[in-house]
Amino acid sequence: MTATSAPGALDHLTVWHRLSAFFYRHRGLKVALLLTPPLLWFGVFYLGSLVSLLWQSFYRLDDFSGTVDETLSLDTWKDLFTAANRDVILRTMAMAAAVTVACIALAYPIAYYMARRASTRMKALLFVLVLLPLWSSYLVRVYAWKLILAQEGVLTWFVDHLGLSFLLDAALDLPTIGGTSLSVSPLGQWMVFTYIWLPYMILPVAAALERVPDSLEDASSDLGAHPRTTFRKVIWPLAVPGVVAGSIFTFSLTLGDYIIPTVIGNSSPSIGESIYSYQGAAGNLPLAAAFSVVPIVIMVVYLAVARRFGAFESL
Repeated sequence: MTATSAPGALDHLTVWHRLSAFFYRHRGLKVALLLTPPLLWFGVFYLGSLVSLLWQSFYRLDDFSGTVDETLSLDTWKDLFTAANRDVILRTMAMAAAVTVACIALAYPIAYYMARRASTRMKALLFVLVLLPLWSSYLVRVYAWKLILAQEGVLTWFVDHLGLSFLLDAALDLPTIGGTSLSVSPLGQWMVFTYIWLPYMILPVAAALERVPDSLEDASSDLGAHPRTTFRKVIWPLAVPGVVAGSIFTFSLTLGDYIIPTVIGNSSPSIGESIYSYQGAAGNLPLAAAFSVVPIVIMVVYLAVARRFGAFESL
C-alpha cells in the first residue's frame, strides 16, 4: 500500500517543485502576479473614482430644469470660486491649521514623557490611554461633547463653580469664534476637533522621539548646554518629522470632516458640509465634485511640503 501511494505523492511534489523553480527563475513574473490584484483594485476603484470625480466637475447644473448638463465646460469651476465659496475654503483651512497647532502643543509633552521618561509599564499604560478613545464610536464621542459644551452642560457648570464665567462669556462674545454657547460656536468646534484627532498626533511624535538616541541628550548636557538649549537644538529638530507626520493626519482629517461641523458649531459651513449639501439637498453634483477636488489639491501641496521635512519616515 505504501509502495503504490508513494509515486503519486512524488508526482504532486514534482509539480510544485517545478512551479517553485519556474517562479524562482522568473522573479519579475512572480512580483507581477503578486502586485497585479492590489494594483488593479487601486487603479480601478481609487484612481478611477478620482478621475470620474474630476470629469464630473466639468459638467454643469441646468438652472431651469435642475438636471445635470453633461456638456463639458468651465461654468462649474467659475461657480466654485465665488466669494462665498472662497470664504468656506479659507475658514476650513484656518480651522485645520488651528487644530493642528493645538494638537502639537498638547501632544508633544505627552509624547516626550512616553518616549523618554516613562517606565516600560507606564509607557504601555499611556499608550492604552491614548488609544482608548478610539475604541468607542466616533459619533458617540461627538454627541457626548455636544452635551458637555451645551449651555447647561458640565463644562459650563464647572467654569461657573470656579468663578470663571466671565472668561467664558468674553470668549463667546468674540465675533469670529464666539456664539451663544460652546456647542454652537467655532471655539467649541475647535475643542472637539482637537480632542478627536489628538491621538493621531501623539503616536507619530512619540515614535520620532523614541528614535532619538539618549547619548545625544547626554552629550549635550556634558557639553554644558542648558536643558532649553538641548530641547531647541537637539530634541526638537529630530522630532520635527514626527510632528509633521502627525500634522498630516490632523490637518487632512479636519479639512474633510463634515460630521463635527454639522453637530458642533454655528451655521457657517465647512468644505465637507458644502460638499454634502451640494450633492444632497441641492442636487448639484458637478459643483460637489469640483469642491471635492479642493481638499485633494490642498493635501497634495501639504504632502509635498511634509515630504521635505522627512515626515514619511515617521508614519
